[in-house]
Amino acid sequence: MTLAAPTLDHVDLRTPEILAAIEPDHERILITTGPRSGLTIIVAVHSTRLGQALGGARMWTYAHWTDALADALRLSQAMTLKNAAAGLLRGGGKAVIRVPVGTAVTPELKRQAMLDLGDAVASLGGAYMTAEDVGTSADLMAIVAERTEHVCGLPAEQGGVGEPADATAAGVHAGIVATVAELFGSESLDGRHFCIAGLGQVGGRLARSLARAGARLTLSDVVPSKRELADELGAAWVEPEDAHRVVADVFVPCGLGGVLTPETIAELRVRAVVGAANNQLSSRESAALLAERGILWAPDFVVNGGGVIYLDLASVPGADEALVGERVGAIGETLAGVYRESAARGITTLAAAERLAFARLDAAR
Repeated sequence: MTLAAPTLDHVDLRTPEILAAIEPDHERILITTGPRSGLTIIVAVHSTRLGQALGGARMWTYAHWTDALADALRLSQAMTLKNAAAGLLRGGGKAVIRVPVGTAVTPELKRQAMLDLGDAVASLGGAYMTAEDVGTSADLMAIVAERTEHVCGLPAEQGGVGEPADATAAGVHAGIVATVAELFGSESLDGRHFCIAGLGQVGGRLARSLARAGARLTLSDVVPSKRELADELGAAWVEPEDAHRVVADVFVPCGLGGVLTPETIAELRVRAVVGAANNQLSSRESAALLAERGILWAPDFVVNGGGVIYLDLASVPGADEALVGERVGAIGETLAGVYRESAARGITTLAAAERLAFARLDAAR
């Protein structure tokens, strides 16, 4: 399996170059126009070697449909690694719904798009199960369920397990604890300084859990009203463009991907980077640059796996909630193993995490 360099999480105007860099070893790629919504829907099934592909459905504004394609290809590859590293019997896939620039996303358009997504997922005959992601929600997944059974994360009142943000945040928290232990020899977060960039569903929850653990926080978000959370928690505030320059123990990216570029890495003033954002590295070389600077990077597809663990395990009838919580918490142990492998072999943490995921995929051959 060959993995391409990570790309930005959302719009990237270098799409021709990005598509040329991706080695598409996907099992299936579906590109269709929704008959109701008129929107381009892309479902990329990267691998079903471990089982049915599982990955969220993202509805986002892209300048061109090929931007959405590039996102779907890379994100579905990342889901294969995420699910394998989490020890799930799930493959990797992703759905992307392209909203053209300037399109008003009305409730009716969302409903039409979700029905179209449901038909697209159903056409794959069970190869892929979808869930919520950026731009979608548990309530929207309930609409998808009108057209296919291959969807999870429905609202609790409709028999589903709801959105996975709590579990994702808990997994990142466990990863932060493991990283602090690796750096300082103690799991205590009391007095440690964290800069969180992005205060959405996961970042906001993470800020609260770190504050409860006694951490010192600097917060940032592109939405100015999010500053209210900083005031509530007694945290400092910094503008988004300066978040990566904050002097802290750990930088915690929880917004857009692609944040770790050569330029931003050169300006980091932290000991480690641990965050919920997908595709944090702008290229594979960024992992080596971080290592050269002595900055410990927690591979995102390991750290942010709590959501898929929750969706997979909690969706089983009679699921043991305690066991689900243990599996999410075990992300910290998995990450500690990645750090040990990286140090023992003299390789980047990215390479060490990929070795873990590939070993589990190879064992399923």
